[in-house]
Amino acid sequence: MKRTNTQSIGEIIRDFMEQNPELQHKILEIRIERAWREVLGPVVTQYTRNVYVKEGILYVFLTSSVLRSELVLCRERLVKSLNEYAGAEVIHDILIR
Repeated sequence: MKRTNTQSIGEIIRDFMEQNPELQHKILEIRIERAWREVLGPVVTQYTRNVYVKEGILYVFLTSSVLRSELVLCRERLVKSLNEYAGAEVIHDILIR
């Protein structure tokens, strides 16, 4: 017997994510955290202690004050780049400490 209501795995996952927006938002936050390493590269990652997203703000803790001051100057560009990498508007600000 041939089934008529078959779906691909991708469609099933997409439907599941649409039904669970909290889970989808958490996955996007994880993408932003990974994007920090991918977009800024290994040199910045070397000086990064902690990265997390909370309430639309990306918190980044750095060990280099020089790097911190440089990144503060280009915060708006970083927000745009990280959101583009994640594929959605996840963060609206970056707090660099």
